[in-house]
Amino acid sequence: MNDVKKKLKNNKLSIGSWVTLGHSSITEIMVEAGFNWLTVDMEHSAITLDQAQLLIQVIELSGCVPLVRVGENNPILIKRVMDAGAHGVIVPMINTKEDAEKAVSAVKYPPVGTRGVGLARAQGYGFEFEKYKNWVNKESLVIVQIEHIKAINNLEAILNTKGVDGSIIGPYDLSGSLGWPGEFERPKVQAALRRYENVCRKLKKPMGIHVVQPDATKAKQYIKKGYTFLAFGVDILYLGQKCRDELGQIINA
Repeated sequence: MNDVKKKLKNNKLSIGSWVTLGHSSITEIMVEAGFNWLTVDMEHSAITLDQAQLLIQVIELSGCVPLVRVGENNPILIKRVMDAGAHGVIVPMINTKEDAEKAVSAVKYPPVGTRGVGLARAQGYGFEFEKYKNWVNKESLVIVQIEHIKAINNLEAILNTKGVDGSIIGPYDLSGSLGWPGEFERPKVQAALRRYENVCRKLKKPMGIHVVQPDATKAKQYIKKGYTFLAFGVDILYLGQKCRDELGQIINA
C-alpha cells in the first residue's frame, strides 16, 4: 500500500509540503529534505500541465509521493494530472457529499468511478495499462479541502464518502466564508475549526492542515492536537525567509 495512504488509513503522521515554482531543481531539493509527500499546486500558481508532469516525475522517481492540488473539482483537470502520474489529488471547495463523490469518481476508473481511460505517463505510455488499472482504484489518494462553512455543516457526510482518504482544513477561505477573511480569532471561526476537529475525532478520520509559514513550533502544536496530515511550508517561503534572515543579520549587524 502507498505509504502515505497507509498512514492516512491508520491516522499516523505524514509531513509534506507545497510546490508553487515550476522548476525541477527546487522540487528535487525539497524531496531530498525528507518530506513524505509533495503537492504541486495548480490552483494558486503559474505551473502548467507540462511543468506539473516534470515535477511529478522528479518527486516520484525520488521515492516521494506526488500529489497535485487542482484548480477546481473538475473531472478533466483531475484526469489530466492523474494521467501525468500524480498519485492523488487535493481538491478545493468540497462542500457536500456530492462534491466529494464527484472528486473520487474523477480519480477512479469504472466501475468505481467514471474517469476516462487514456494512455499517458501514468499508464507507462501504453505499456503498463493493466498494472495501472489495478493500482489506481486501490492506491490513489483523494484529499478533500474543507474551506467553507457549508463544508463544516456537511462534514460527516463528506468524510464518510467512500474513496475519500483524508481532508485538509483551509482556515483562510473558511474564515472568508464567514465574512472575516484571515481573522481566525473570531468566535464563529474558532467554533468552525473546533467543529472540524471534533467531527474528525468522532469519526476517527485524519485531520489535515497546511502550516504555510514554516514554523516548527506551530507545526508541533497541531501534531499535539492530533493533526496527522501536515503540509509544512511552501517553496517560495522557504527561499524568501532564508534570504531575509541571513541578509538581515548582515545589514542589521
